[in-house]
Amino acid sequence: MALRLVQVNFKARDDSALGLFWAGALGWGVSSEEPGATSVTPVGSAWPVPDAVSVDVIAVPDPETVKDRAHIELATTSAAHHAELVARLKELGATPADVRQGDLPWTVLADPEGNVFCVLEPRETYRDTGPIAAVVVDCADPRAMARFWGEAMDWTLHEVTDDHALLRSAEGVGPYLEFLRTPDLKDMSNRVHLDLLPYPVDGQAAEVARVEALGATPADVGQGDVPWKVLADPEGNVFCVLGPA
Repeated sequence: MALRLVQVNFKARDDSALGLFWAGALGWGVSSEEPGATSVTPVGSAWPVPDAVSVDVIAVPDPETVKDRAHIELATTSAAHHAELVARLKELGATPADVRQGDLPWTVLADPEGNVFCVLEPRETYRDTGPIAAVVVDCADPRAMARFWGEAMDWTLHEVTDDHALLRSAEGVGPYLEFLRTPDLKDMSNRVHLDLLPYPVDGQAAEVARVEALGATPADVGQGDVPWKVLADPEGNVFCVLGPA
């Protein structure tokens, strides 16, 4: 039994505009099955994509503007690719972001709605991830987060220290999930969260019960009567367990 990480969910004032930004950033396509929801997936791929994590953008009236606990990091293959991608992202509407990062080899930007993300310098670790190198979550205890999420998704732990943990799917495809120790989490939001999907043989109810046994708790974010289940991990990071695909 395990859950699949299928998409990163963004809250936005304008889901269509932000979806188009991320489609341009990733070189993917956009679709919308209902008003207020825009999906960004690799062109020609059926959802859920087995070797990628999609982007799902949901319109909300007034999304929080404080720093997100989670963000996306984009992969590059060369210095020239890094420069080209940063330039293209700025043309699409990204702006430089100052998160007190200092002088680092990667570039920190914000999308048109203020969500911070990084464009990494070329790294061997991310050579085969696709355009999204990693989804990074700020946390208090990377070791504990790695245990919970590794068991929730049956992902492989590649690195772990007191300051960070790095996991990837057992199949070795798609982006990594990284946890970074962060001193002060109280002013951060869950504007960006992870959506997980059970395998058909497992079912939603069984998987919700399983991750609750691992330490997840039900969360109320005003979702009302919806087909997905909203939970929080042991550090309060909201995530959703989706219904049948």
